[in-house]
Amino acid sequence: MKMPAFCYHRPATIEEAVGLLAEYGSEAKVLAGGQSLVPLLALRLSHPEHLVDIGRVEGLGSIDDGPAGFTIGAAVRHADVELASVTGRAAPLVAAAMPHIGHRAIRNRGTVCGSLAHADPAAELPAVMLALEAGLLLRSARGERRLPASAFFTGLFETALEPDEILAEVAIPALPPGTGCAFREVSRRHGDYALVGAAAVVTLDGGICTGARITFLSVGEGPTEAVEAGRGLRGHALNEDAIAAAAETASTTDIDPPADIHASEAYRRHLARVLTRQVLTAAAERARG
Repeated sequence: MKMPAFCYHRPATIEEAVGLLAEYGSEAKVLAGGQSLVPLLALRLSHPEHLVDIGRVEGLGSIDDGPAGFTIGAAVRHADVELASVTGRAAPLVAAAMPHIGHRAIRNRGTVCGSLAHADPAAELPAVMLALEAGLLLRSARGERRLPASAFFTGLFETALEPDEILAEVAIPALPPGTGCAFREVSRRHGDYALVGAAAVVTLDGGICTGARITFLSVGEGPTEAVEAGRGLRGHALNEDAIAAAAETASTTDIDPPADIHASEAYRRHLARVLTRQVLTAAAERARG
């Protein structure tokens, strides 16, 4: 299929990029890796009059592990993060999720911030960033603002990004001592969108849970946190019974999964229950280690 006609811009600086977005507003789309936008263009599901390619914007292609945490710029590709030696140490949950994102060819082109901005409810990284309480830096000609992941994702393929803003960076805070993470998903074939995926971040102090965040993908209109399940774990030992109770709460109370041609609501609840037990068990073991 043929793409609609558009005007192509390739700015060299962030100031130039946000200036273009300020000028063209909702008539413009940001292009980074193109793994989500290009298919939409080819199917004529998106009709922007201007494409702003940020792939060569200075300063957006860096990965840094510093005082602000583990930061990933807007032009950083999945493969860059996956292969970076620092990822496994600074952001182990991101490292665990990366191999599940599409196939190698997709990870070679697609960007982390592009995936977050696209906000596909079946994508791995929105759920991961929600579990990690990541912060997102939004830039525009008006200035910049920072949002937590919990405020960034607002609905089905919807975010808090304004038409004149670029998601310039995502920052993952350092994990406190005694914290373990785990990620699991179930898909029909490796590389397909997951039927259900789950992430867990657990902090233990003397064997007692002081923090627990459980998030899902493919169970709603965006990344979903199992708030009640996580709350029920705090202040308790993470033994088999506590984990089983959390899995039951997560699958019955915290989520309202859709039914489609790939899986029924009941099957998605079952997968959420099983995956919650798996990620909590694995995260607790790592926290103890």
